[in-house]
Amino acid sequence: MFGTHQVTNQPPPLSGFDPLACDPALGSALTRYAVGDLTALAKEAGSAEAREHGRLANEHPPQLRTHDRYGNRIDEVEFHPSWHWLMSRAVEHGLHAAPWTCGPGAHLRRAAGFYLWSQVEPGHSCPISMTYSAVPALRYNPELAAQHVPKLAATEYDFGLRPPAEKTALLAGMSMTEKQGGSDVRANTTTAERLADGSYRLVGHKWFTSAPMNDLFLTLAQAPGGLSCFLVPRVLPDGSRNEIRVQRLKDKLGNKSNASAEIEYTGAIGHLIGEEGRGVRCIIEMVSMTRLDCVLGSAANIRIALSEAAHHVQHRSAFGARLADLPLMQNVLADLALESEAATTLAMRLAAAVEQGEHDLLRLALPAAKFYVCKRAPAVVAEALECLGGNGYVEESGMPRLYREAPLMSIWEGSGNVTALDLLRALEKQPSTRDALFAELDAAAGANTHYDEALRRLRAELDAPAPERARALAELLALTLQSALLLRHAPTHVAEAFTTTRLTTASRTFGATPIPGAHGLLNRTTPTH
Repeated sequence: MFGTHQVTNQPPPLSGFDPLACDPALGSALTRYAVGDLTALAKEAGSAEAREHGRLANEHPPQLRTHDRYGNRIDEVEFHPSWHWLMSRAVEHGLHAAPWTCGPGAHLRRAAGFYLWSQVEPGHSCPISMTYSAVPALRYNPELAAQHVPKLAATEYDFGLRPPAEKTALLAGMSMTEKQGGSDVRANTTTAERLADGSYRLVGHKWFTSAPMNDLFLTLAQAPGGLSCFLVPRVLPDGSRNEIRVQRLKDKLGNKSNASAEIEYTGAIGHLIGEEGRGVRCIIEMVSMTRLDCVLGSAANIRIALSEAAHHVQHRSAFGARLADLPLMQNVLADLALESEAATTLAMRLAAAVEQGEHDLLRLALPAAKFYVCKRAPAVVAEALECLGGNGYVEESGMPRLYREAPLMSIWEGSGNVTALDLLRALEKQPSTRDALFAELDAAAGANTHYDEALRRLRAELDAPAPERARALAELLALTLQSALLLRHAPTHVAEAFTTTRLTTASRTFGATPIPGAHGLLNRTTPTH
């Protein structure tokens, strides 16, 4: 027998590593904001067990069962056991609504944990994020909040369709968009009829409802007083199913582990949150927090793609040398590392703003970060995939799953144009947001000539905002804010490399512009076992 199948020059599996140890941007943020120790969570996120559950949850996507064997309508979605394992661990780590009932620092700790845990498998982060984000909106109805927030914050995973009062913990979702309107939620046609007991009967069709097996949903419908926000339970207090029909599950590009459904309300019972006609005002509180998680999730996807690529080049040789020792490969990976450090640093600053109640800063910084960081993720993941060559294009590498996931965060909770135009609305309606932004940016003034020039250009853009330049404004704002944070908190060589390559007219192709200290940047961000 001839020996033709000797495996050499292949990297070992990236498992059993600590994603926090190779993430200096996150480590710096944890120290800066006094978040506390997340080593145990990080090591679990990098464990072989967690990564295998992430793979299996995507290999076996959820299945819709509209009827049981006897023909009864049941509208249930079945998930693989790995989905439940991932959900259980996320809830037990308090990555959902727990911070709203905890003390100082809880939102920052949750943001860092969400970022680390999303690197395991991003699909299940959706119901975790919605549960976190539902609380601020729910507080517009103090009675409903008092009833449900303690169970939304409970660190137990209690899956199954039962009345909320009979469960130890709850998960929440959001159901806004309709096929004729999409992001234009004011075009919604779902109706809400007030009943004698004060509840409402909802009738309509929702085009996207993620995690349809959650317990409670915040939804928009047209009440007599205008577009309003409602809380709709899956199961009514008497144990009967609410009139919610799951019509189909969306066959999505990525995010395969998570069920995104098209549903119909056929007389579903809902409870008003806030006032009739003020539905957008209520649900925008939820949207703002899910936008934060879009930034965190994109930063996480960027980071795990970088980890996979950096790990690969450390163990793979070509042309007589280890890939990690080739100057051009070093430059590519260093460029990706810069993108990761900037995204992570900005995401954690936004989480700190939530923690500290910096609403004016968030009103501009959050949509700008959502616009820019989420749009950078597909480019970063594509370049990281290419570092693995043909192996990266094969499903077994895991890189195609990351690549399919990458565009999602830029679309959900307001696509690029929607978030960019949010900046203009904030500038017009809340002039104080500009003062808050420059209070943050001016703290880095004078530290770098490229930065000072970008700051000048940003002031000029803000002096004459125009709809056709909303994207340019969002991009410049995000880059300037990332630069300010790195100039203040990152090592000098990291901040200078970022400002040189991002704030000038240099090429936007990763690796095309020489990165000073590329070897050090690569060592700084490469996973170790």
